[in-house]
Amino acid sequence: MPLQVYLDGRWYPKNEAKISVFDHGLLYGDGVFEGIRSYGGLIFKLKEHLNRLWESAHTLMLEIPMTQTEMQKAILETLKRNKLLDAYIRVVVTRGVGDLGLDPAKCLRPTIFIITDKIVLYPESLYANGLEMITVPTVRNLPEAVNPSIKSLNYLNNILAKIEAKNSGCMEALMLNHQGYVAECTGDNIFMVKNEDGAARPRLLTPPVYLGALKGITRQAIIEIAARKQIPFEERILTRHDLFNADEVFLTGTAAEIIPVVKLDGRLIGKGKPGPWTGILRKEFRNLTRKEGVHYTL
Repeated sequence: MPLQVYLDGRWYPKNEAKISVFDHGLLYGDGVFEGIRSYGGLIFKLKEHLNRLWESAHTLMLEIPMTQTEMQKAILETLKRNKLLDAYIRVVVTRGVGDLGLDPAKCLRPTIFIITDKIVLYPESLYANGLEMITVPTVRNLPEAVNPSIKSLNYLNNILAKIEAKNSGCMEALMLNHQGYVAECTGDNIFMVKNEDGAARPRLLTPPVYLGALKGITRQAIIEIAARKQIPFEERILTRHDLFNADEVFLTGTAAEIIPVVKLDGRLIGKGKPGPWTGILRKEFRNLTRKEGVHYTL
């Protein structure tokens, strides 16, 4: 049976799910989305993802024509129709069909579609051995332009950064903000671990969101795990120099989960292999994905 896609209140086979070429999500990237994961019949932190979707839409003055409860039901039904207990869920809300002008008022009703499928971003070998990255010249959007807190359909600067990484033989790239401080990667937040001044436990560090990082759901989960495990944590302004001299570096994201970084711009991170604290946090995160969220059965 072909994959079923939810589109504006109905379900269509994958090849029949189509939107208008006049949809402003396609023409101008005018819309918002969320990437969500389900694990063994549990949609991880669904409420948090939907809250962020509604916040992004509110900032764009895009009114989602359904309630969060209705959206949840649509997501659950799409998973059930596709018989998926472990899935990646993409929820997209566009401005809808308009004309060739920019005026969003010409778009009378938003378009909503939900795709549920499998996703694999990185081979398992990279989780075991670590990822190599470069810093790219493309910077994160300024908050005064397209605020990075908005998970919008306009991902062009992330795509340009991904192209620059791939052209250099890397699968991921570090993106700085316009001031030269660490922001995030093309699709993931970044953390570092550093033992400072011979402390009993190392400190977990990540850039504050006001520097251009998305307030990631996985990012927040790691912060909460650190608090429960009594791992010292701090949001701190970071430079490449800080990352070069970190004991451990790892990335977090809904699709990627937690993946270690072992080399940045040709410099080995720590001992050049995934560190113990990354492993501890990854294990705790995987345990969490089986506990927090919305359960469903097929």
